[in-house]
Amino acid sequence: MNFTNDIDSERVDDAIQSLKKYVEDTSIEPLLSVLEALKKAPDDESLLAQLINTFNELGIVQGAVLTYAPYIAILVSDNLFDDD
Repeated sequence: MNFTNDIDSERVDDAIQSLKKYVEDTSIEPLLSVLEALKKAPDDESLLAQLINTFNELGIVQGAVLTYAPYIAILVSDNLFDDD
């Protein structure tokens, strides 16, 4: 399955804008950078992997990210049940 074909740049942009508006914790800056890159290149599988890694490093801030940008849950959940 090539999940990157399903990434919606508009929804990624909506997530970015929501995070910038509602999450003031500076620890999300690396996540925002990856999202900006993913918005410009939604077919780049390495960016999706980078998003997953960056999200996993957020710790407790993950909750705020998922609350205000639920589309990120869809993007990172593709890796949850990886059968490789």
